[in-house]
Amino acid sequence: MSQPEIFHPAHSHSASKGSALPSTPTRDGQATIGFVSLGCPKNLVDSERILTQLRVEGYDVVPSYADADMVIVNTCGFIDSAVQESLDAIGEALRENGKVLVTGCLGARDDEIREVHPNVLAITGPHAYEEVMSQVHNHLPKPERIPFETLVPDTGVKLTPKHFAYLKISEGCNHRCTFCIIPSFRGDLVSRPVGHVLDEAQRLKNAGVKELLVISQDTSAYGVDVKHRTGFWDGRPVKTRMLELCQALGELGVWVRLHYVYPYPSVDDVIPLMAEGKILPYLDIPFQHASKKILKLMKRPGSSERVLERIQRWRDMCPDLVIRSTFIVGFPGETEDDFEELLAFLRAAQLDRVGCFTYSPVDGAKANDLPDPVPDDVKQSRYERFMQVQQEISAAKLQARVGQEMLVLIDEVNPEGAVGRSYADAPEIDGVVHLSDETNVKPGDKVWVEIIHTDEYDLWGVVVPEEH
Repeated sequence: MSQPEIFHPAHSHSASKGSALPSTPTRDGQATIGFVSLGCPKNLVDSERILTQLRVEGYDVVPSYADADMVIVNTCGFIDSAVQESLDAIGEALRENGKVLVTGCLGARDDEIREVHPNVLAITGPHAYEEVMSQVHNHLPKPERIPFETLVPDTGVKLTPKHFAYLKISEGCNHRCTFCIIPSFRGDLVSRPVGHVLDEAQRLKNAGVKELLVISQDTSAYGVDVKHRTGFWDGRPVKTRMLELCQALGELGVWVRLHYVYPYPSVDDVIPLMAEGKILPYLDIPFQHASKKILKLMKRPGSSERVLERIQRWRDMCPDLVIRSTFIVGFPGETEDDFEELLAFLRAAQLDRVGCFTYSPVDGAKANDLPDPVPDDVKQSRYERFMQVQQEISAAKLQARVGQEMLVLIDEVNPEGAVGRSYADAPEIDGVVHLSDETNVKPGDKVWVEIIHTDEYDLWGVVVPEEH
């Protein structure tokens, strides 16, 4: 029977896609480590940092449990299904290997892990890189460094394809949404120095990255914790603020995509950069709901009326703007009127990309104590009605793309053709552009494509000849 491989499911708490982790050639007598990474892109960046440090210290990273002296599981703890996935991954690593270190968001709930898996070697919380390495040193001999045998690239170990990368600009969050326990794991907002962020972005570009995906818990709040102090990059002053960060990133000549943006007034300042082509005209904004009552229960900012006005203003400034968002249906206290208000908002906002979740209690979240929980069958019915409305909006928006020419970044090439994404599509969470029978391209290429067909979520196109 073949040995199981260790995989990295990169997901957004809704679906998983597996891709094997990078491995290093094993050397006689060298300590070997397997790695399992779960959760959102922010967790993925934590995994990259830990793997980079392991490689710097000379540990070999291997792709199977059988070849590993120890396994590290970087967990997610955002919602119940993610918690269960993390516990299952820990259990599998224990069965197949026996020596397991646990880190990540679920690691903040030590008792919950040890109740199910008392035999794990150690547990640390999220972005606890030094603690993880300390535990590795406690349980495995530190390798003898062999200079220049295994060089770590300037960008560190990356778990994404070579042509795109996540750029994490901060840790933590100052919001206290009642359905979320992220601040209890990751703490309050801590912005990375702007010079460090831009240096990393430059290194990634130099290494061949064509798309930078800016991530954090709250991208709009970047620099609030340090009062937007001035840092330095490339010999010039740059404020620690989203606008100035985007201005500098826009000079690099790569796609820059903004994720997890709160709809503060400060976002207005960034839209002209999108209209000018400096950064992608794409905003990922988790609106979560439209009912003023439900938003108040969620402790979320904003009202649907002001949001609709702001969306219209953004589109007036940048007609190509694409907005993606996520929503929760079935939140405690949500009535049919609240839900109808949400559907009315959807129809009015005409958002391009939308994800939806039915509310589920998360251990430790304050929303658990709210009265009037919504029955599961009602939650499911509302989810289906929500998705039906959005599917019609999405299908119409994509149909309007037919006949347009769009620049597409190629993600993969297979015998059936190529698959890529336009500026309107973030990896893993949005749609794709299919180029049937097109094999004369490679991942990382950018090609102009004429859109010829669509369904509810994806586009099909043909490459436009260069002389066109």
